[in-house]
Amino acid sequence: MRATVDGTVIAEAPEDELVRIEGNWYFPPSAVTDGALTPSPTAYTCPWKGPAQYFHVVTPAGTREDGAWSYPDLKPSAVDRVGRDFAGYVAFSPGVTVAA
Repeated sequence: MRATVDGTVIAEAPEDELVRIEGNWYFPPSAVTDGALTPSPTAYTCPWKGPAQYFHVVTPAGTREDGAWSYPDLKPSAVDRVGRDFAGYVAFSPGVTVAA
């Protein structure tokens, strides 16, 4: 699977390494291209996953503010609910294409 913006690959990994939650593909941190994400100050806490870390997606074509997010410190019940530890995995907002 690949996550791209304007033809630039920002994350890539085999589908079996990703986690699908609520319609979003979560990529392992090692799948994200170096320099593609910069931390955002946007704050959000999911009631069942915990506090999120948002990121701006940076490509040669420009920056997509809050174009990605992650849950670095999951609630233990989130791991139980999903059946897999996805702490630190990264999902992408609309405007980022995720496809095989």
